[in-house]
Amino acid sequence: MTSRMEWTTLWHIFIAFLKISPVTFGGGYAMIPLLEQAFTEKKKWIKKEEIVDILAFSQTVPGSIAVNAATFIGYRLAKVPGAVAATLGMVIPTSVIIVLLAALFLGYQHLPVIQSAFLGIRPAIVALIFYAAVKTGKAAIADTITVALGAAALIVLLFVPIHPVFVLLVGAVIGILLGRSKKKKQNGAASDEAAKREYTQGR
Repeated sequence: MTSRMEWTTLWHIFIAFLKISPVTFGGGYAMIPLLEQAFTEKKKWIKKEEIVDILAFSQTVPGSIAVNAATFIGYRLAKVPGAVAATLGMVIPTSVIIVLLAALFLGYQHLPVIQSAFLGIRPAIVALIFYAAVKTGKAAIADTITVALGAAALIVLLFVPIHPVFVLLVGAVIGILLGRSKKKKQNGAASDEAAKREYTQGR
């Protein structure tokens, strides 16, 4: 890419996250529909499956999921400059908004209208997160094994006092083991097929 094209790409990355950031209510997972719309449907820069993987990876490292995901996507698109552009686009609007809201909230939090507004915002945020979970589930849960893993992880998170990162790490280890087992089966099947062909040709 030329220098002008690089700056144009960085600008598009920055603007994309600048638009997503102010409307990402409910945390990182609530921005899945926005990421799909901006980067999968419009720009066609990232596949839907990649978004789910990026958010899962962002959960395993310290910090905000939304900021981590933005940094990762930015790096995926344009290396370090892209990561910086995406992170700034995500952080600047939320930082300004939270400072303004904090000042307003501290001064007016006891007003009945403010308390009533939060009564409506809380279930709306739950709905956003649930919607994101459904969208993520469609891409992440593909067979009986992944259904069982998802159910087991949910039960552990609900009833066992364990940090979520350990559940993610265990899931990653199980995924690696299942992937190796599947590869061995495929290699074994290929070897059997080759042996059958050799036997048939020999006859």
